[in-house]
Amino acid sequence: MKKNLPFYVLSALILALCLYVELENPLALQDKFESKIYDVRLRLRNVIFKPSPNPDIELVLIDEKSLAEIGRWPWSRGVMAGLVNKISAAKPKVIGIDIMFTEPESQVNDAKLADAIKKAGNVVLATPFELINRTDDQKAGPQLPDFLTFDSVYLKVEQKSLVDQKKDWAPFSTKAIVPLAELATVSTLGQVANQPDIDGVLRRELLSVRYDSDYFPSFSLQIARIASGLPMQALKLDAESDEVILGKQIYLTDYHGRVLINYRGKEGTYGKISASDLLNDRVPAEQLRNKIILLGTSALATYDIKVTPLSGNYPGVEKNATVVDNLLANDFIRKNKYIYFEPVCIVVTGLLFIFFLPRLNAKIGVRLAVGLIGFYTMLTWGLLIFANIWLNFLFPFLGMFSIAVVGIFSRWISEENYARDVRKMFSSYVTERLVTEMIAHPEMAQLGGHRQEITVLFSDVVSFTTYSENHQPEEVVAILNEYLGAMTDIVLKWEGILDKFIGDAIVVFWGAPMVQKDHAERAVRCALDMQERLEQLRIKWEAEGRAPLSSGIGLNTGEAIVGNIGAQGKKMDYTVIGDHVNLGARVEGLTRRYGAKILMTEYTLEKLRPTIDAGQFRGVSILGQERVIVKGKDTPVGIYAVNPLEPEAATVVVACDPERVVKLTEK
Repeated sequence: MKKNLPFYVLSALILALCLYVELENPLALQDKFESKIYDVRLRLRNVIFKPSPNPDIELVLIDEKSLAEIGRWPWSRGVMAGLVNKISAAKPKVIGIDIMFTEPESQVNDAKLADAIKKAGNVVLATPFELINRTDDQKAGPQLPDFLTFDSVYLKVEQKSLVDQKKDWAPFSTKAIVPLAELATVSTLGQVANQPDIDGVLRRELLSVRYDSDYFPSFSLQIARIASGLPMQALKLDAESDEVILGKQIYLTDYHGRVLINYRGKEGTYGKISASDLLNDRVPAEQLRNKIILLGTSALATYDIKVTPLSGNYPGVEKNATVVDNLLANDFIRKNKYIYFEPVCIVVTGLLFIFFLPRLNAKIGVRLAVGLIGFYTMLTWGLLIFANIWLNFLFPFLGMFSIAVVGIFSRWISEENYARDVRKMFSSYVTERLVTEMIAHPEMAQLGGHRQEITVLFSDVVSFTTYSENHQPEEVVAILNEYLGAMTDIVLKWEGILDKFIGDAIVVFWGAPMVQKDHAERAVRCALDMQERLEQLRIKWEAEGRAPLSSGIGLNTGEAIVGNIGAQGKKMDYTVIGDHVNLGARVEGLTRRYGAKILMTEYTLEKLRPTIDAGQFRGVSILGQERVIVKGKDTPVGIYAVNPLEPEAATVVVACDPERVVKLTEK
């Protein structure tokens, strides 16, 4: 108990802190961190399980093409009247116009637009409401026109007294930018009031805005109502239950009358028609018939662009179309309705970790932590992806992760004191077997080395520089990691010491620090396995449409200096150096000259001779190529190509021509 006291104290503090922050839920932390994680989950959802947009929703956009053909924005009301007439002639279910008409243009043109709207009979006009901060004095604004307060407010408000008491339930406005009276009186009005989070991202829709004592439905809600063939009487507020009701549909809001928008994708998700194509009769009427039409702007010059979790360039009219889609499908993203679920998760998982981690060994403790953290992570991501439920992730995860790290680390210290110190000394070694050997023989940690016979293997990817220049960096890294991972598995299978990676090159040796009398045989078998595995990868890569890699392998056997090189106590490499190591590297370079996948020297063949003669080394073809004098050397050395035969076939050895000696000048 005493030795675990620091763990208990620190874990309790972490648990209390995470629980406090989760319950308080500071807006700054919610929007800056939790909301960002929500955005990532939403993007993943749209990759794995992308929702389908409503095919009955069509956008008529005043885009760059329209401005180029018709003229700069804003257009004349006469042009807008013609556009409305074109749309209404196709008999859509409803026309939502997300464009402001607040100032008179001319009596003639204003009358034309009013006549077009009246003739359509199913137009909803966007009416901006400016919101005030909830900390501001919520004084009543100027009295609104009768046509707005009589025809465009919720006619049924349940528990109205409670609504009046819960001043935060619906955002408060003291200023509405009302359309021209002649337009407003022949249309339905719907408020547009955007309330981005503090990071500027628009995640929520205001289904209600309060002005004085009246509550105004949103522009999208009015469009959905008309598209559903319902009268204003079908709209109702229930503040006590935090609900907006449209006919038989019930929309659960948060405490401020907001819903989380279920974005279907990036901009361009919904069907769209360029306004100029419609005006110039390039679009058949059937494309709009019985559709829900939203008319708005998407050209950058019109400045109606929003930032959403999936896009930084999302037209406001498409945001409204998304909300209409959500209303008709009733599939808004929902916050977890069990408000104490996340705090309970923090407490329960924290107590489980505090109780069990000191009592379990490190490996089982890691499995417990990974299992619980993984389960909660999959739960939060799965609920959003498949059930449209937003479950808070950050603080339950941080609570579990922090306590698990503290617990596992404490337990690890108590179990692994000696091994930890030795492993820290040799943290730069990549081979677990070498680390284990050094734990058993700590004297190997000293700088310096000793002479020992080894077999060294150099492997290098052919024309890797050209491959890198012709492919994207991400593709190069991915295929190189796959290649190096596969080759490493084979090296470890044959108990080689993986000395280093040099870009795409691999350096391996056998015979040290553990004595391996068959180090040459292991090296040859490893090289053959590496080429066989690379052939399997080549088939896989070609099937995936990726350019394959090929490699050359050089082998040499001889005495080398084996030991630690570097700075004592700072950075050391356990490696091999010497002439025979250099010769192995030169032999690998000769694979291009001889068109061979594997080359080895006569010194490696000499080491193999006893087992070949005894019939114990089978299934290999060893064909002499030439005797070469490599750069920097005076003595010729025989070079042999190594290829596989049937596993039980007798090994074939063809000697080099002793009279044929080639002096090479290249490295």
